[in-house]
Amino acid sequence: MNRSVVVTGLGLVSCAGEGVDAHLAALDAGGAPRTDTETFAPYPVHPAPAIAWDGQIPKRSDQRQMEAWQRLGVYAAGLALDAAGVKDDAAFKQALHLVVAAGGGERDYAADGAILTGLREAEDPGAYLNERLQNDLRPTLFLAQLSNLLAGNIAIVHGVTGASRTFMGEEAAGVDALRIAQARVASGQIDAILVGGSYSAERPDVLVIHEMGGFLARDAYRPVFERGAPGGFILGSCAAFLMLESEAHAAARGARALARLDAVTSDRTRRAPGSVAASLEALWRQAGLSGPEHVLSGATGVAPITAEERDALARLAPAARLQALGDVIGHGLEVAAPFGAALAAALVAAGRAREVAVTAVGHRRGEGVLRLGPA
Repeated sequence: MNRSVVVTGLGLVSCAGEGVDAHLAALDAGGAPRTDTETFAPYPVHPAPAIAWDGQIPKRSDQRQMEAWQRLGVYAAGLALDAAGVKDDAAFKQALHLVVAAGGGERDYAADGAILTGLREAEDPGAYLNERLQNDLRPTLFLAQLSNLLAGNIAIVHGVTGASRTFMGEEAAGVDALRIAQARVASGQIDAILVGGSYSAERPDVLVIHEMGGFLARDAYRPVFERGAPGGFILGSCAAFLMLESEAHAAARGARALARLDAVTSDRTRRAPGSVAASLEALWRQAGLSGPEHVLSGATGVAPITAEERDALARLAPAARLQALGDVIGHGLEVAAPFGAALAAALVAAGRAREVAVTAVGHRRGEGVLRLGPA
């Protein structure tokens, strides 16, 4: 079977605000997204907006036990369920499947700091580290870091209790979450699935990790395609969820189809000069893209692959309007592809494009191209 897969609900949260309208307005506005250059200086971040969590997470006890990345994701998932018109449909949600793309949870900074401080003076650093890891880190801390807790909290808060799976692993995880979700509906395995992810950028630990790899931009905001060498990304706190259904299933329950998710293609190349461009060209053909009016790029800003992607897209879609997601919401790693797909669906639903291409080229590995069109 190869059923048409349509988008019937969107939930979006980022520095641009929450909901579809706020993000379409941000796409139109251009300019710099809301940026915090002081809290983690010299590294800027695009912070989450002020959110009244009660709107989607009614119990304060649920809010307290979640870290920021989980609250963002659960909130966005609730927005998508609302938009799809199934928030109060218990039977629908009990059968609803779920795919999540997310990284690890937050660290115990006090414990980490004490270990690192003591490590400097330790006579046997290896033995010291092993002892401290065994004695200082609580088992519950590891549980709190599990990426599949986001799926668990969505199940608890929203009653989405069908089968779930979680993808973890930077930008490629978001591409694969969408690819698997789309394929399962298209093949007839299931009729509906909720797919998306979340990311909290306002964390010293992730900033340290990415800075050690040389991937972070510094100081003031500059547009993604103008960062030059060495470039780098500006992390953004964000979450995006999409409700995917077969066209027939959506029609049977009277749901409005916002757009059709026609193709999700993925690759993982050995990064060498020209490999990203070659991968994008191959994926472009696989996705069946012809002449998209709009290209939403998940380009990170990291050199030299961002320039290579820009040049490849100029050849593949010379007449399209090219916009970097990083210039709207910042970079959300696992969330890049779901957020791009959601914004593309919003553009199609608003009648502003008949075909939209979404790219997700990972800062270290993984490439993806998506095609969305009218339902």
